[in-house]
Amino acid sequence: MALLLLFCVLLGTIASRSIAASDYYERLDLQPLPGSSLRASFNFRSNSSISAFEKQNFRFFPRSFGQILQHTNTKELHLRFTTGRWDAETWGARPWNGFKEGATGVELWAWIDAVDQEKAFSKWISLTQSLSGLFCASMNFIDSTRTTQPSFSFEPVGDHAASDQLHLLHGTLPGEVVCTENLTPFIKMLPCKGKAGISSLLDGHKLFDASWQSMSIDVRPICPSDQDECLVEIEQTIDMVLDIERSKRPRENPIPRPVPKDKLDCDESKPYHSGDTCFPLEKNIETSWSLSEVFGRPINGHCPLTDDDGAGLQTVCLKVPHERTVFISAGAFESRNPDGLSRCYALMPHQTFDLELPKQELKTSVPLEQGLLHAERTIIGYGQERGGMRVIFRNPSTTDAVDFVYFESLPWFMRPYLHTLQATVIDSDGNSRQIPVSEIVKDIFYRPAVDRERGTQLELVISVPAASIVTLIYDVEKAILRYTEYPPDANRGFNVAPAVIRILGNDKGRIPVYLRTTGLLLSLPTPDFSMPYNVIILTSTVMALGFGSIFNLLMRRLVPVDEPALQSYGLKARLKGAFVALRDRFKGKSAKTE
Repeated sequence: MALLLLFCVLLGTIASRSIAASDYYERLDLQPLPGSSLRASFNFRSNSSISAFEKQNFRFFPRSFGQILQHTNTKELHLRFTTGRWDAETWGARPWNGFKEGATGVELWAWIDAVDQEKAFSKWISLTQSLSGLFCASMNFIDSTRTTQPSFSFEPVGDHAASDQLHLLHGTLPGEVVCTENLTPFIKMLPCKGKAGISSLLDGHKLFDASWQSMSIDVRPICPSDQDECLVEIEQTIDMVLDIERSKRPRENPIPRPVPKDKLDCDESKPYHSGDTCFPLEKNIETSWSLSEVFGRPINGHCPLTDDDGAGLQTVCLKVPHERTVFISAGAFESRNPDGLSRCYALMPHQTFDLELPKQELKTSVPLEQGLLHAERTIIGYGQERGGMRVIFRNPSTTDAVDFVYFESLPWFMRPYLHTLQATVIDSDGNSRQIPVSEIVKDIFYRPAVDRERGTQLELVISVPAASIVTLIYDVEKAILRYTEYPPDANRGFNVAPAVIRILGNDKGRIPVYLRTTGLLLSLPTPDFSMPYNVIILTSTVMALGFGSIFNLLMRRLVPVDEPALQSYGLKARLKGAFVALRDRFKGKSAKTE
């Protein structure tokens, strides 16, 4: 009995240590944006001790995801699903400093522990194929032509052991369509699985109707100073920008109706104002909205597995001035921050939570944080053989220069010529001049492409002066593909992955600052695929006519009309025909005698 009691005590101690080393945290941040938009940021974070992770003793960490990481020796991973474009000029700086935002489509980079680069690439292929099946995505198409090894653009954010032989690999799928099939596995990885907590708001109809949305998964090892054992942390984040008026539209009325003429607020001082021309006035009244209207449902309490100490109770945070009127459900507790611009709410486990913001005219507004750099990238030139790439960087700061790493991952059929790289700068006075590239580009890393084996990797360390606009232009050549390498929609063009920009010297804590350009469509020389179609149709017609005629001549029997052609019948048919003939003959004689 004493031994049994001692065993139970030891088991409880081990379990308590495991539970103490593992925690779960979730939070929803809401912020109204200009233009009747709302930014919603869902953040879920859980930890697992290294020993429990290696023994596959998962408590909050998703087992399916953890087994993939163990099988591929992946020490740190970052996965992104993104659609839409972030409007930095209207919405301000990117959430999470752009670190949790990916390129359009799917973006993945990971540090894999392997003895050499060949072994690391083999593990990388296994990782992409496993994640492809887990998230119902096409990540199995990230092959050697879509994989790069950045040198300056990414650095690990986890606490790695000195004995680890880490290899960084990066891949993108710019043409991947993010949909509900990717959201469902994402929610299943959460402890409450969308049944309770802020995850109960996640609905594919609302998420993929947003103007911009990004789903991210980050896995990294961390070694807290107050604990003896290191942890494996997984952080899942969903960021979206919703149009309030569009989201409030009921589902039974999916077609948006135009605003009646008598309800339009027009600026009548414009010279072109007339009965059928209206310039909308800027509204000073905040739009009314609630969680039930925007997301279609309230929050189903907070997840019971959430930490009950410290900030774990602040499940929902709203970034609005304190003078803004907010109505909340009963049972929730509000705490206002001293800055006067935000407030948070603690939810009860088994009570639904809803908040409502009525229409109100505000004298103060929450200032939007502006980005450190604005970038724009386009393809220039004309024709099907050659073209160019133009990248425009604008530094909004009037005092400080901005240093950053510009990372391009180009497909192998798009061949850049670096000797044609030109730089033009426009200063604060509006004067434009062409300058040597060495004044702007401080360092270059270039790995040329190999046809059908790997793409082009280009990394530039650039410095843009204060209040200046820098334009970089270089020429590219377009390759001619084999006819089997064209997709079914070849005339649409080929997707080119967005460029990744990492701001240097502005890391907030251990999280770097990133931004990404928009994707591009590259038009390649495309053959006329209608000609093979015409040839196939003509050949099939001739073969059908010839084969049909020969088949009829060989298989069909030609018999004169006046002959009964009984020889073509079997014995049974002949006997039946003779019987019918005799019957008709006797019927004919009987008719004559009468």
